[in-house]
Amino acid sequence: MHPTVLLLSHKDEDMSVPTKFAAGAAFPDVTWKAVDGTDVIPAKAPGWRMLVIYRGKHCPLCRKYLGQLDEMRGQFADAGLTVWALSSDPLDRARSEAEKEGWSIPVLADLSESEMRMLGLYISSPRSPDETDRNFAEPAVFVINPAGKVQIVDVSNAPFARPDLASLLEGIRFIQAKEYPVRGTAD
Repeated sequence: MHPTVLLLSHKDEDMSVPTKFAAGAAFPDVTWKAVDGTDVIPAKAPGWRMLVIYRGKHCPLCRKYLGQLDEMRGQFADAGLTVWALSSDPLDRARSEAEKEGWSIPVLADLSESEMRMLGLYISSPRSPDETDRNFAEPAVFVINPAGKVQIVDVSNAPFARPDLASLLEGIRFIQAKEYPVRGTAD
Protein backbone atom coordinates (compact mmCIF):
# COMPACT_ATOMS: atom_id res chain seq x y z
CA MET A 1 0.00 0.00 0.00
CA HIS A 2 1.30 3.44 -0.90
CA PRO A 3 0.81 6.53 1.23
CA THR A 4 -0.93 9.50 -0.34
CA VAL A 5 2.38 11.05 -1.40
CA LEU A 6 5.73 9.45 -0.74
CA LEU A 7 8.80 11.53 -1.41
CA LEU A 8 12.13 9.82 -1.17
CA SER A 9 15.39 11.65 -0.63
CA HIS A 10 18.97 10.98 0.39
CA LYS A 11 21.71 13.37 1.33
CA ASP A 12 25.27 12.78 2.48
CA GLU A 13 28.63 14.55 2.17
CA ASP A 14 29.26 13.60 -1.45
CA MET A 15 25.83 13.09 -2.91
CA SER A 16 22.46 14.79 -2.99
CA VAL A 17 19.47 13.06 -4.54
CA PRO A 18 16.38 15.20 -5.05
CA THR A 19 13.03 14.02 -3.82
CA LYS A 20 10.85 12.07 -6.21
CA PHE A 21 7.16 11.38 -6.46
CA ALA A 22 6.35 7.73 -5.79
CA ALA A 23 4.74 5.84 -8.65
CA GLY A 24 1.35 4.55 -7.56
CA ALA A 25 0.85 7.29 -4.95
CA ALA A 26 -2.34 9.31 -4.95
CA PHE A 27 -1.99 12.56 -6.86
CA PRO A 28 -2.19 15.42 -4.34
CA ASP A 29 -5.40 17.39 -3.94
CA VAL A 30 -4.23 20.74 -5.34
CA THR A 31 -6.27 23.40 -7.15
CA TRP A 32 -4.86 25.46 -10.01
CA LYS A 33 -6.51 28.25 -11.95
CA ALA A 34 -7.02 27.69 -15.68
CA VAL A 35 -6.54 30.56 -18.11
CA ASP A 36 -10.30 30.51 -18.76
CA GLY A 37 -10.85 31.35 -15.07
CA THR A 38 -12.04 27.93 -13.90
CA ASP A 39 -10.51 26.04 -11.00
CA VAL A 40 -9.00 22.66 -11.87
CA ILE A 41 -8.30 19.90 -9.35
CA PRO A 42 -6.65 17.05 -11.29
CA ALA A 43 -6.86 14.73 -8.26
CA LYS A 44 -10.65 14.99 -8.24
CA ALA A 45 -11.31 14.82 -11.97
CA PRO A 46 -12.88 11.56 -13.18
CA GLY A 47 -11.27 8.99 -15.44
CA TRP A 48 -7.76 9.03 -16.86
CA ARG A 49 -5.90 12.33 -16.62
CA MET A 50 -2.58 13.73 -17.77
CA LEU A 51 -0.85 16.78 -16.34
CA VAL A 52 2.05 18.15 -18.39
CA ILE A 53 4.35 20.49 -16.48
CA TYR A 54 6.14 23.00 -18.69
CA ARG A 55 8.78 25.63 -17.94
CA GLY A 56 6.70 28.65 -18.96
CA LYS A 57 6.29 31.27 -21.65
CA HIS A 58 10.04 31.90 -21.88
CA CYS A 59 10.73 28.37 -23.20
CA PRO A 60 10.55 27.81 -27.00
CA LEU A 61 10.91 24.03 -26.54
CA CYS A 62 7.82 24.08 -24.31
CA ARG A 63 5.87 25.94 -26.97
CA LYS A 64 6.82 23.28 -29.51
CA TYR A 65 5.94 20.42 -27.14
CA LEU A 66 2.60 21.94 -26.14
CA GLY A 67 1.87 22.60 -29.82
CA GLN A 68 2.35 18.87 -30.50
CA LEU A 69 0.21 18.02 -27.47
CA ASP A 70 -2.49 20.38 -28.70
CA GLU A 71 -2.43 18.73 -32.14
CA MET A 72 -2.85 15.32 -30.46
CA ARG A 73 -5.55 16.44 -28.02
CA GLY A 74 -8.24 14.53 -29.91
CA GLN A 75 -6.20 11.32 -29.81
CA PHE A 76 -5.70 11.64 -26.06
CA ALA A 77 -9.43 12.37 -25.66
CA ASP A 78 -10.25 9.28 -27.75
CA ALA A 79 -8.17 7.28 -25.25
CA GLY A 80 -10.31 8.72 -22.44
CA LEU A 81 -7.71 11.18 -21.09
CA THR A 82 -8.31 14.69 -19.85
CA VAL A 83 -5.15 16.69 -20.50
CA TRP A 84 -3.85 19.89 -18.88
CA ALA A 85 -0.63 21.90 -19.16
CA LEU A 86 0.70 23.68 -16.03
CA SER A 87 3.51 26.15 -15.36
CA SER A 88 4.61 28.57 -12.67
CA ASP A 89 3.76 31.50 -14.93
CA PRO A 90 1.22 33.88 -13.43
CA LEU A 91 -2.28 33.60 -14.86
CA ASP A 92 -2.00 36.65 -17.16
CA ARG A 93 1.29 35.42 -18.70
CA ALA A 94 -0.07 31.89 -19.21
CA ARG A 95 -3.29 33.27 -20.70
CA SER A 96 -1.47 35.54 -23.18
CA GLU A 97 0.73 32.66 -24.35
CA ALA A 98 -2.19 30.23 -24.71
CA GLU A 99 -4.12 32.82 -26.72
CA LYS A 100 -1.12 33.73 -28.89
CA GLU A 101 -0.38 30.07 -29.64
CA GLY A 102 -4.07 29.19 -30.13
CA TRP A 103 -3.88 26.16 -27.85
CA SER A 104 -7.14 24.36 -27.15
CA ILE A 105 -5.65 22.28 -24.31
CA PRO A 106 -6.54 23.73 -20.92
CA VAL A 107 -3.58 25.71 -19.59
CA LEU A 108 -3.16 26.09 -15.83
CA ALA A 109 -1.00 28.64 -14.01
CA ASP A 110 0.68 29.61 -10.76
CA LEU A 111 2.46 26.36 -9.85
CA SER A 112 4.21 27.38 -6.61
CA GLU A 113 7.69 26.34 -5.51
CA SER A 114 6.24 24.38 -2.60
CA GLU A 115 3.99 22.51 -5.06
CA MET A 116 7.01 21.87 -7.30
CA ARG A 117 8.80 20.29 -4.36
CA MET A 118 5.71 18.29 -3.38
CA LEU A 119 5.60 16.84 -6.92
CA GLY A 120 9.34 16.09 -6.89
CA LEU A 121 10.07 18.45 -9.78
CA TYR A 122 13.43 19.93 -10.64
CA ILE A 123 13.45 23.69 -10.09
CA SER A 124 15.56 26.18 -12.03
CA SER A 125 16.34 29.83 -11.52
CA PRO A 126 16.13 32.23 -14.45
CA ARG A 127 19.42 32.92 -16.21
CA SER A 128 18.44 36.58 -16.59
CA PRO A 129 15.45 38.87 -15.93
CA ASP A 130 14.73 38.68 -19.67
CA GLU A 131 13.99 34.95 -19.33
CA THR A 132 11.46 35.18 -16.49
CA ASP A 133 11.05 36.79 -13.09
CA ARG A 134 10.74 33.66 -10.95
CA ASN A 135 12.04 30.17 -10.34
CA PHE A 136 10.28 27.61 -12.53
CA ALA A 137 9.76 23.87 -12.81
CA GLU A 138 11.54 21.79 -15.39
CA PRO A 139 9.31 19.52 -17.53
CA ALA A 140 7.34 16.61 -16.14
CA VAL A 141 4.35 14.44 -17.03
CA PHE A 142 1.94 12.78 -14.59
CA VAL A 143 -0.59 10.26 -15.89
CA ILE A 144 -3.26 9.67 -13.25
CA ASN A 145 -5.47 6.59 -13.44
CA PRO A 146 -9.21 6.48 -12.58
CA ALA A 147 -8.35 5.48 -8.98
CA GLY A 148 -6.48 8.80 -8.59
CA LYS A 149 -3.06 7.11 -8.48
CA VAL A 150 -0.08 8.23 -10.52
CA GLN A 151 0.25 5.50 -13.14
CA ILE A 152 3.13 7.16 -15.00
CA VAL A 153 5.54 9.82 -13.77
CA ASP A 154 8.26 11.33 -15.95
CA VAL A 155 10.38 14.11 -14.44
CA SER A 156 13.22 15.85 -16.28
CA ASN A 157 15.86 18.33 -15.18
CA ALA A 158 16.18 19.95 -18.61
CA PRO A 159 13.90 21.07 -21.44
CA PHE A 160 15.58 18.68 -23.90
CA ALA A 161 14.34 15.44 -22.31
CA ARG A 162 10.60 14.80 -22.53
CA PRO A 163 8.52 11.74 -23.35
CA ASP A 164 7.58 11.32 -27.00
CA LEU A 165 3.85 12.02 -27.05
CA ALA A 166 2.97 9.34 -29.62
CA SER A 167 4.87 6.68 -27.65
CA LEU A 168 3.31 7.87 -24.41
CA LEU A 169 -0.19 7.65 -25.88
CA GLU A 170 0.54 4.16 -27.22
CA GLY A 171 1.74 3.11 -23.77
CA ILE A 172 -1.34 4.54 -22.06
CA ARG A 173 -3.59 2.64 -24.46
CA PHE A 174 -1.65 -0.56 -23.67
CA ILE A 175 -2.01 0.06 -19.92
CA GLN A 176 -5.74 0.57 -20.31
CA ALA A 177 -6.28 -2.46 -22.56
CA LYS A 178 -4.19 -4.87 -20.48
CA GLU A 179 -4.95 -3.43 -17.04
CA TYR A 180 -1.19 -3.10 -16.74
CA PRO A 181 -0.05 -2.38 -13.19
CA VAL A 182 1.82 0.68 -11.97
CA ARG A 183 5.52 -0.02 -12.45
CA GLY A 184 8.45 1.16 -10.35
CA THR A 185 6.90 0.40 -6.98
CA ALA A 186 9.30 -2.30 -5.73
CA ASP A 187 11.15 -1.44 -2.55
